[in-house]
Amino acid sequence: MINLDHFRKEFDKDKLDKGSVKKDPFAQFDVWHKEVMHVDAEGAITMTLSTVDSLGQPSSRIVLLRTLGEEGFGFFTNLTSRKAIEIDGNRQASLLFFWRNFQRQVRIEGELIRMPVEVEDEYFAGRPRGSQIGAWSSPQSASIPDRKSLEKMVREYTDRFEGKDVPRPSYWGGFILDPKRVEFWQGRESRLHDRIVYSKVDNGWKIERLAP
Repeated sequence: MINLDHFRKEFDKDKLDKGSVKKDPFAQFDVWHKEVMHVDAEGAITMTLSTVDSLGQPSSRIVLLRTLGEEGFGFFTNLTSRKAIEIDGNRQASLLFFWRNFQRQVRIEGELIRMPVEVEDEYFAGRPRGSQIGAWSSPQSASIPDRKSLEKMVREYTDRFEGKDVPRPSYWGGFILDPKRVEFWQGRESRLHDRIVYSKVDNGWKIERLAP
């Protein structure tokens, strides 16, 4: 066993108070997200998506935040992938943003819903052509014999759509996580972190402070 106890870092960059946060989690997320975007745009849109399969086994992976609004947090994927199959069986999921340079994280729990078809079509049409071809070529999460077989599929779809617009595959789409609970975590000294959680209620959001 490797002991990593010697690696410690003090959290001292900022604080978070129940009385100063915004009235809803979307507004508060927007404040933090814009701060991160100014210094690390790639990190600002990188999030961990966790889903659960039919046996209760959780799985997590990094996806990119592609739409953001009061309807929720959106991302796109192959609809035959492991994540999509798990989502089809259980719409409850969570997202995690970790912004190390700001000593902050945001944990989001809620239900995933499919994006409208017109949103999926519009987003796909704006993707780089290589990514469009890749969506057609890769049977995401399926077992393949080798890299050459994947590259062969890319060549075949490149030829198929030569001189044409690449349409969105029927098995490629997006999901929006509609949050019911959002926690904002700000690292503080001596591990006495600030944790403010928003919980959805009938008439809006309940705001509470949690013990670190």
